[in-house]
Amino acid sequence: MIDQRDRLLVIACGALAKEMLDVVRLNTLDWVDVECLPARLHNTPELIPAAVEERLDSALGRYRNVFVGYADCGTGGLLDKVLEARGVERLPGAHCYEFFATSGDFAAMHDQEPGTFYLTDFLVKHFERLVWNGLGLDRWPHLRDDYFGNYKRLVYLSQVESPHLVEGARAAATRLGLDFQHETVGYGEMATTLVSLASRVPA
Repeated sequence: MIDQRDRLLVIACGALAKEMLDVVRLNTLDWVDVECLPARLHNTPELIPAAVEERLDSALGRYRNVFVGYADCGTGGLLDKVLEARGVERLPGAHCYEFFATSGDFAAMHDQEPGTFYLTDFLVKHFERLVWNGLGLDRWPHLRDDYFGNYKRLVYLSQVESPHLVEGARAAATRLGLDFQHETVGYGEMATTLVSLASRVPA
């Protein structure tokens, strides 16, 4: 059996917990452990670098192999500075939307319509709490156009096939006053990156 310190630890965004664990399970990556930070950090990206730094400093005493399951996520490069100082890699791209869609497809969608608001499975499930209430629209609905006035469409990048989630995403687009588009993208570069990284660690 592999020594605990030689296992791979993934410190992940709570918004990606289900997908990370699915990749580990479906690919039988029994030597990979996943620890998640609170999903609410999605709304406060300025707090992500310090939260990851604290967890990393604890983890690096327990694991030789650590990977961070975040993209830049709006930290403006500050997360990368934390990771570079410790020699730790992270998921590719600027946002979870990008690596789910893959970089090329995401760039094409952005070029087609820069004013796009993106949702993933997690964000559809938690739209009320993280987006609507998180932005205070439950209390000040008149702010909707201030937040979303420059957006034209909502694109739902789905990880799994679910008519229920598609309808939830469509309803979210209606509430935000945006056109709706659905793209099934699966786990994209998150899955390939994690499997590739795990293959470097002897099982």
